[in-house]
Amino acid sequence: MKAQHYLESLGLPGGDDYSLPTSALRFADGSSFHVEIPSVEGPDAMEAVIEEAAARGVAVHRVSQGSGIWMLTDAEIERMVELGRAHDIEVCLFVGPRAGWDTGAQASSPGGAVVSGSLRGADQLAYGVEEVVRGCELGLRSVLVSDLGQLAVLGKLKANGDLPSDLVLKVSASLPVSNPAGAQLLEQLGASSLNVAVDLSLPTLAAIRAAVSIPLDLYIESSDDFGGVMRYYEIPEIVRVAAPVHLKFAVRNSPGLYPSGGHLAGVLDATARERVRRAALGLAMLERADAALAVRAGS
Repeated sequence: MKAQHYLESLGLPGGDDYSLPTSALRFADGSSFHVEIPSVEGPDAMEAVIEEAAARGVAVHRVSQGSGIWMLTDAEIERMVELGRAHDIEVCLFVGPRAGWDTGAQASSPGGAVVSGSLRGADQLAYGVEEVVRGCELGLRSVLVSDLGQLAVLGKLKANGDLPSDLVLKVSASLPVSNPAGAQLLEQLGASSLNVAVDLSLPTLAAIRAAVSIPLDLYIESSDDFGGVMRYYEIPEIVRVAAPVHLKFAVRNSPGLYPSGGHLAGVLDATARERVRRAALGLAMLERADAALAVRAGS
């Protein structure tokens, strides 16, 4: 097809890569995969993750949160940052408020739910940027972004020195990457880490990996509202083809947590611990399938 030649002339793969080449890219520490525990909504949940990870021998490299920086006090953010430094865990907090929690009706409609992660209007864009500024002032160095315009703004502010040069801009699963061109665009706008759609095939992941050099983030188990996929037996090939990749473990059949608070304390603790257990299950499968890869990649 002519389209394949056009794509290749733009430096993009002409199609999904069914040869499934092994990615030679790695994280800065030399690992081909890291473990991310999502929906860690505050310091108490993070402490539960750390405790459970120690008990199960799971190395957790990143925790991420969905309710937003605005739902945490200064002291809570500082505590999470402190825990991250003490245990070498990246703490990634979402921005808010977003369209799904705003006064607009479209985000709450079946066909309009796609806009739920966006920032509506210049005021909400400013609120989202203020979230990041506040977080950075409290020591935060990783944020979740689900709005294309906000990513562009934050990328420029970071390049201009208005935000820390080591700030990680992680694109949320609410702004999912589904093809190489989209992945490349987000990288060009300043993304440091990309959530890809949860159900992409290995050939599609290989094509996206060929288009970008930054880490990919992929749910091995996703929550029901993201399709509820469970890809545990694919972990060895996902790591081989998509490296460097964050392996993310959510929990199916669990209640919604966003926005979180003390009224959900028991659920937050229980689901945090279960996500670590799910990670332990996945890493055990990886070790059984390819012990050398597990040792080489998980340090």
